[in-house]
Amino acid sequence: MEFEPVIGLEVHAQLKTETKIFCSCTTTFGNAPNANTCPVCTGMPGVLPVLNKKAVTFAIRAALATHCTIAEESRFDRKNYFYPDLPKGYQISQYAAPIAEHGHLDIATDRTGEKTIGITRIHMEEDAGKLIHDPARGKSLVDLNRTGVPLIEIVSEPDIRTPAEAGAYLRKLHAILKYIDVCDGNMEEGSFRCDANISLRPAGQQAFGTRTELKNLNSFRHVENAIQYEIERQTHVLEQGDAVIQETRLWDPAKNKTMSMRGKEQAHDYRYFPDPDLVPLIVDQHWIQQVADQMPELPEAKKARFISRYQLSDYDAGILTADIHLADFFEAAVADLSNVKQAANWITTTLLGLLNARGLDITRSPVSANDFAALMGLLESQKITAAVAKTVFEEMAQTGADPGTIVQQKGLEQVSDSLALQTLVDAVLVENPDEVAAFRSGKTKLFSFFMGQIMKKTRGKADPKTLTPILQSRLHQEK
Repeated sequence: MEFEPVIGLEVHAQLKTETKIFCSCTTTFGNAPNANTCPVCTGMPGVLPVLNKKAVTFAIRAALATHCTIAEESRFDRKNYFYPDLPKGYQISQYAAPIAEHGHLDIATDRTGEKTIGITRIHMEEDAGKLIHDPARGKSLVDLNRTGVPLIEIVSEPDIRTPAEAGAYLRKLHAILKYIDVCDGNMEEGSFRCDANISLRPAGQQAFGTRTELKNLNSFRHVENAIQYEIERQTHVLEQGDAVIQETRLWDPAKNKTMSMRGKEQAHDYRYFPDPDLVPLIVDQHWIQQVADQMPELPEAKKARFISRYQLSDYDAGILTADIHLADFFEAAVADLSNVKQAANWITTTLLGLLNARGLDITRSPVSANDFAALMGLLESQKITAAVAKTVFEEMAQTGADPGTIVQQKGLEQVSDSLALQTLVDAVLVENPDEVAAFRSGKTKLFSFFMGQIMKKTRGKADPKTLTPILQSRLHQEK
């Protein structure tokens, strides 16, 4: 029997507020354990939560960017469960009345082209703490720094059918949240993490199968690999005539497999009820309009503008706008350049190749946008050749020096003087009489050999436009 996967994703995105959602403790990552705590976020008796207005504004911004309907009135509930990193014994979340619902994202797929993935809801909640297991001491330690950090949970409709579609949806959502500056998107620090719900059903059937949940996936590759494994695991279970168990599973990237964690809870297990310490949240149209008026340019709009303004291909514009910081780097670099296409090619190949090799993102590029623009300027003005530009770029990446200084110190300016190049051509032809004779007898492919010899003598500094006609003239002169 052929089975169809049904996949829904729940994304937890940490909001970029300076303080927690219900108290004034800092959200700074990396502080000493339990340094970012107070009586409110540690659940001391008698304390009262106070809602962070900036967190609400960020949630509204995320809702607008994902085409959601924003509720005029939403409420906070208590989600009850007992775990060592949840000091109150409950989490403040939104359940019955979330801040936003009924949105969507459009993604590009290999199978069907563009596809719309529905967004069921966006709700606000506080994060839990963190357990640190110490096998050497046989103990588990509790760090409550993260307790009370503001999150939005973005829940998709079960519209995803393949691991690739899941990856495309997550990458687009990740880019949007960074563009609108509500989440830093740092997956290693847990600022953007995903739970995936996967079930299988016979192809053509409308009813859903029994789902399993994969918890806390923190990279796009892990999400795709974990979903693929879970599809294969559930297929095997069903083909054996067994039933899939509703449970929560964890992904082990080292073993490339999922493992059972616990039975999957139902909503009633959490005993949700309205939080008596928080009044309903009212978001009027004036507030929504204020946020809408301050919305930055979104990825799709920026991509369209790059194609129109800079005459870039759809592919290049897609790469350059996939990350807001890369898009900003590009625009800063080409502000005063004429050959924008050349700069785009260098960024998407040479620069990104360097960053990928070093495991860096554009925010940690060893070559600044200003220095990159200066290098492209030298190339545009023909003061250096493309071959020399690559040498200079490598030196910039190693030392941080500006391109003008490197060119001057190493004497790398392009040789375009006709008399000097004629002398070099004559010298190369004298040094290679057999190749000259072979060329003149019809082996014209040897032209690149002579060009290479001259470039070698000039360390790549010879101007190809000036050199080519001189070499052609000399080679055909005595034919």
